[in-house]
Amino acid sequence: MSKLNRRHVFVHGLVAATLLGSGAAFAQDNYPSKPVRLISPWPVGGSADVTTRLVGDRLAALLGQPFVVESRGGAAGTIGFGAVARSAPDGYTLLLGTNSTYGIAPHLLPPTPYKISDFAPVALVAANPQIISVHPSVPAKDLPDFIAHVRAHPGRYSYGSGGKGGTSHMASVLLATTAGLNMLDVPYRGTGPSLQALLAGEIQMVALDVAVAKPLVEAGKVRALAVSSSRRSPAMPDLPTIAELGYPGFDSATVYALFAPAGTPANIIAKLNRAINEMLKQPDLQERFIALGLDGMGGTPEEMARHIKAESDKWRDVIARTGIKIE
Repeated sequence: MSKLNRRHVFVHGLVAATLLGSGAAFAQDNYPSKPVRLISPWPVGGSADVTTRLVGDRLAALLGQPFVVESRGGAAGTIGFGAVARSAPDGYTLLLGTNSTYGIAPHLLPPTPYKISDFAPVALVAANPQIISVHPSVPAKDLPDFIAHVRAHPGRYSYGSGGKGGTSHMASVLLATTAGLNMLDVPYRGTGPSLQALLAGEIQMVALDVAVAKPLVEAGKVRALAVSSSRRSPAMPDLPTIAELGYPGFDSATVYALFAPAGTPANIIAKLNRAINEMLKQPDLQERFIALGLDGMGGTPEEMARHIKAESDKWRDVIARTGIKIE
């Protein structure tokens, strides 16, 4: 089977999961008629959990029932994904997941307690790009300067992250691989320690979330070189993307996406999708997203399915090329 045909089969197979329960559509017109559980597969209080609670509040206001956020953190998000995969496909258990779990973890942490076919895509919600940030002592004013300098001094510079396999780590790995940089990979146990190491000059580069990087850049504590996503961040619109600076197609960001269990009735998927797209039009939510470093996305379930396929393919290839392993 050709690569194009495999992609066609994957996308249509994933979206077909939304149709398996379509015979119950007319019985579900009053959805939701009771509170909905929204699983956050991340620890309480982190940026992903905050985003999940914000989305839950907006969906509750639009759909007229509480969306009760339940934190099921652990094992890089795979515990929460596994719990939702085993839930009834009735629209009353949903999950706001990120590509670190649906795009990276299946290739880095096999076997995971779920398959992507266990889920029905609802909608892409937001992207949280990383800012390629360096210590001010690094003699580079922009990304091309930095790349040239690192190439001239192979093995001298290092990048840190909050741990292997996270989107910050993978953004740095993708940059080093794409630009041909010989840098030391220094994973820490959490974002906090990696940030402290950067501020102390112990490492030279970290791919920081926008909300973390922006105040540090404004205070002169780090220097921002580029945005990792395919489009500029609304929170830092003057900062160019890596793709703009000579690496077309470069795209790495934490992407939040809403999932339901496979077999959820099609009309429920459609209603949730409409609510997400309506939510993203709200000016006050757009302002809140910018404050959190997020860039609203939206779109159809089919577009989400194509995104999942592209993310899985991209990170599978990067992991295979670099030999990254979780020890």
